[in-house]
Amino acid sequence: MRTTLTVSLPEEIHLGLCALIKRSGKSRSQVVQEALRRQIAVERFRDLRERLVPKGREAGFHTDADVFDVIS
Repeated sequence: MRTTLTVSLPEEIHLGLCALIKRSGKSRSQVVQEALRRQIAVERFRDLRERLVPKGREAGFHTDADVFDVIS
């Protein structure tokens, strides 16, 4: 199923979008879809991290180096 979304953009974002479309050769829809996919992935990662960091700390993992030492 496809949904059409109408979005109002400030001029600076619109100009950046137009430049990106021209540079990439992609359609406006493709560029916006890719940007939304990335943002959704970032938000999912942040949510997951927010839930897992306290558990990691409880297990004694305080830094990336702590994790690396265990998995290396």
